[in-house]
Amino acid sequence: MSEEVKEAEQALKAGNVMFYALSRKFVDEQYDVPEEAKQVLYYSLAIGHHLGVVDCLKTVLQCTRDEYKAWIEKLPQDSEAYRKMAGFFTFGEITIYPDHLHMLAGAFSSIPTEEQDEKQQALTAGLIEVLTEIYHEPTMYLMVRSR
Repeated sequence: MSEEVKEAEQALKAGNVMFYALSRKFVDEQYDVPEEAKQVLYYSLAIGHHLGVVDCLKTVLQCTRDEYKAWIEKLPQDSEAYRKMAGFFTFGEITIYPDHLHMLAGAFSSIPTEEQDEKQQALTAGLIEVLTEIYHEPTMYLMVRSR
């Protein structure tokens, strides 16, 4: 294994886990698009497709990889919530959509407060707050990835 690959793996292991929430979307109009094509683009947006859309994400939560691992370890290991959140370690990122809201909110709110340290309590409260925002604005989503 090359030194560059080893360094990249170490940086990934030491990196922070960032929770990004969709803050806004806009249509990328940097190209001169014919009017007929614009109509197709706007129609596709209206019916829920994301052709030509740029998502703007903002950081809403962050922790170290070790903090993240300790936090999700509070979930039942055989639960769908644990599987979803542990996917971060398999895929390097996970995306949380509206169809994950109830499952994750229920699982994290079921962890007794006294079993969580201060950081875990803050992560749980922050996650539930963002999940509530997504519930009220279903076009939002949450992305969890390394930085």
